Amino acid sequence: MAIPVETFHFAPRAQGTLQARIQQLVAEGILSGRFRRGEKLPSTRALARHLGISRITVTLAYTELLANDYLTARGRSGYYVSDNAPEPPDFRPVAARTDRVNWDAALPRRYAGGPAFDMERPPDWARYRYPFIYGQTDPTLFDHANWRLCAMQALGAKNFDALTQDQFDADDPELVRFIAHHTLPRRGIHARPEEILITLGAQNALWLATHLLAVRQRVAVETPGYPALQQLLAQADSEVHAVPVDDEGLPPDLVPDGTRVIFTTPSHQCPTSATLPRARREALLTRAAELDAVIVEDDYEFEMAYLDAPSPALKSLDEDGRVIYVGSFSKSLFPGLRLGYLVGAAPFIREARALRASVLRHPPGHIQRTAAQFLRLGHYDALVRRIGRALAARREVMERAVADHGLLVAGKGAHGGSSLWMRAPDGIDTRDLGLALRRESVLIEPGAPFFTGPEVPHHFYRLGYSSIPSDRIDEGIARIAAAIAQAHPA
Repeated sequence: MAIPVETFHFAPRAQGTLQARIQQLVAEGILSGRFRRGEKLPSTRALARHLGISRITVTLAYTELLANDYLTARGRSGYYVSDNAPEPPDFRPVAARTDRVNWDAALPRRYAGGPAFDMERPPDWARYRYPFIYGQTDPTLFDHANWRLCAMQALGAKNFDALTQDQFDADDPELVRFIAHHTLPRRGIHARPEEILITLGAQNALWLATHLLAVRQRVAVETPGYPALQQLLAQADSEVHAVPVDDEGLPPDLVPDGTRVIFTTPSHQCPTSATLPRARREALLTRAAELDAVIVEDDYEFEMAYLDAPSPALKSLDEDGRVIYVGSFSKSLFPGLRLGYLVGAAPFIREARALRASVLRHPPGHIQRTAAQFLRLGHYDALVRRIGRALAARREVMERAVADHGLLVAGKGAHGGSSLWMRAPDGIDTRDLGLALRRESVLIEPGAPFFTGPEVPHHFYRLGYSSIPSDRIDEGIARIAAAIAQAHPA
């Protein structure tokens, strides 16, 4: 029996190459039971004519399906569903009734909700014309060709044995070596391999640090500060003391007695972009020594210092080994990479490695080796320079547009970065402002989730400019100014 050519249709929003989409059509037909073993497929000529594509594309797709034993070729007769093709399941899945379980009792600890989740951006944020959101990269700036080449090299025979073995808790030695000899020295940090741990991004690094150091402990955090850290500390039942930052970042003298862990972003305060001066860094280390406390330094955006050289990391001044350093490649490469690292005293890293191994063993070896190749061959530094030039140009347009339209900047940082911390007039709730602006195809980030404590201001907001083209910035800022004027005519 022949399968009618009319049963083949591309989905309107299908992803991938034409060849891959044809393979998917055939495989899904077999796995769903619509195409049965022994049935004949349309000829390459007929299917190409029906789909409006080249015959060679269909031929290549069929050839790949032959290699995977989904299809078989019978001389000049054509292509058929293979006798060895997977059989569809002969049962129907049963829909579970969730109302029979008391999930309030079954889930003694909750993780959904909270400040980090209040900041969720629309899943289709890229369709908005004016996305002033933080942490998303411009795909036109990324070096796709060299990343693809490095990924292919990582799968080559030279590297494949190391990738296919269970490394248990070990990291890619090439990536660790590059971090130790290239990345960290640029921050003034010297570390041995046993003092470095690869993580699934900075968030994973902070999770490890929180669960090792802050469970049911008194901790000091910055306010405003990183919202996701609030989630982690709540999960760890930490006793959180919020320390208000000023124009120079975290004031060391406000860290309360009894503090065991201090979380800080000294080089590029999140979200105000303030930089902790040298005197304050030394004072913070002195205060931590007085308290016998550990400092967790989140150096999340040092690569984006394109206006001036970044200040050396706080850990570069650490003579006691009490600073745990958190770094990430996700901000400068792409957010979906989820690759970061922890640097700290060997006893801490040993425990962090054991905790990581109990949850996920180690980050995927192929990703680690691909990143190591990309870094080692100089592609990463070239990418950072290219991104820096683009962000510098966009920042200039941002600052001019903000000034022209009369918006108030609350913090922008002296070294660079990819966002401005803004302040709306008193009485404006920027969450409501943000919802109104979505109707104008504008996205902003309300500022309330960044604050900790009973008194949370609602008139701050953040404008990122890493994912919006320069030629759209002025119109987007104009729409924000108009919305503010409408909400606050005075």
